[in-house]
Amino acid sequence: MKKIKSYSLFLFSLTLFTACHISKVKKEETAQLETVSKKTQLKPNILFIVVDDLKPELNFYGATHIKSPNLDNLASQSMVFERSYCNIPVCGASRVSLLTGLRPTRNRFIDAYTKKDDQVPNITSLPLTFKNNGYTTISNGKVYHHGDDDKNAWNEIWHPNTKGSSYALKESRNLSSDDNRGPAYESAVVADSVYSDGKIANKGINDLRKLKKAGEPFFLALGFMKPHLPFNAPAKYWDMYDEKNIKLPENYVQPESTPSEAYHNFGELRNYYGIPQGKDPLNDELAIKLIHGYYACVSYVDAQIGRVLQELDRLGLAENTIVVLWGDHGWNLGNHKLWCKHVTFESSLRTPLVIKVPNVTKGEKNNNIVEYVDVYPTLCDLTGVEKPKHLEGVSLLPLFKGKSLDKDYAVSKFKDAVTLIKGNLFYTEWTNDLGEPYARMLFDHTNDPLELDNLAEKPAYQDKVKYLATELRAKWGKDFLNK
Repeated sequence: MKKIKSYSLFLFSLTLFTACHISKVKKEETAQLETVSKKTQLKPNILFIVVDDLKPELNFYGATHIKSPNLDNLASQSMVFERSYCNIPVCGASRVSLLTGLRPTRNRFIDAYTKKDDQVPNITSLPLTFKNNGYTTISNGKVYHHGDDDKNAWNEIWHPNTKGSSYALKESRNLSSDDNRGPAYESAVVADSVYSDGKIANKGINDLRKLKKAGEPFFLALGFMKPHLPFNAPAKYWDMYDEKNIKLPENYVQPESTPSEAYHNFGELRNYYGIPQGKDPLNDELAIKLIHGYYACVSYVDAQIGRVLQELDRLGLAENTIVVLWGDHGWNLGNHKLWCKHVTFESSLRTPLVIKVPNVTKGEKNNNIVEYVDVYPTLCDLTGVEKPKHLEGVSLLPLFKGKSLDKDYAVSKFKDAVTLIKGNLFYTEWTNDLGEPYARMLFDHTNDPLELDNLAEKPAYQDKVKYLATELRAKWGKDFLNK
């Protein structure tokens, strides 16, 4: 009897032990599953769209003459930054600055040929940060200026095959040579995919389909090339605009009060066939034609971006994808009788920036001053990715929570010119290697949004100039004068 009781007690103990062990194992497995689930749960994807030379002359920024329905639709679901500024108005340097989160200095990130791997090889870039955090990173088109730059940051780098020419028409190609870039514009009755941006959109769509099947978080960058010169687009986009309704900008003038250092000879445009050489001005007819071409290219790239966004929706990816759209800098369409970028007037510095966060943004217009070094930390915070310590901008996350920013300025530079944007004041100094000014420019956008009345040398504004000069040096970055 005792044996039976002992055996029963043994069985009970064994059963209890087994049950407890199983329970413990299940709890451990559950905990592990929860941990794995947290690690593998749907991280927000990022669709990162950069558009070359796109200025904020768009419908959703109030330019009702521009036909950009797809960008308008994206803006209606995003936060639209009304006062976004690049840190340098030239494509190579602007892209490296944004993608590294570092400010340009007097001797770093200075021109179109800036290469991240040459100037800051040990800095962890935005795409590399996401790659290191389990994201598939793909670069399509012109993301960096140099096609092979920062190659370790990407799982794939792809560029469209243009067969050595950006022109669709034989007569245009025949005008292109080693000494001349060909015509400044082209209208051709061709499919969208004949030009590079149609190819980039097609590649982006195919990537989205593959990424959907893979089920892994992704950072998909699409670098569209228009409206950069030459203004080449299918004829149907040219047909959207009537040149009779296109006007030269209101500030198609160069006031004597503006320093001569502020102007340039728009050499980028003069490289193209049919553009007056030397310092000869453009006649009004040609100026209107160029504006027409720019508008056509904006509508063309709008259609390509729209196709990508429609596929994002169709695949069910939009509900978990942050969409960022930005232009690398502004552009002068005759503003101040200038063309191209390469100056520190607002027309070169102000940029389009829209960020769509699913279930958060609904077309809000934000008037805080933001700058491109702020994009990197913002995307880290929006996705829960740890920010590198080298970043020089601030996160815009508070704005998505309905709060304000402590920072209320932006700093931009080009060559010797350095501009502080603070409130409605745009203050520029041209400085030497020691940071000493040799020319100044101050505009108050409260009364002079077209920047026609330079206040910097007027006696009544000298206290303001002194204050802004101090502020500029406090905010242009600790490494600004370093060689």
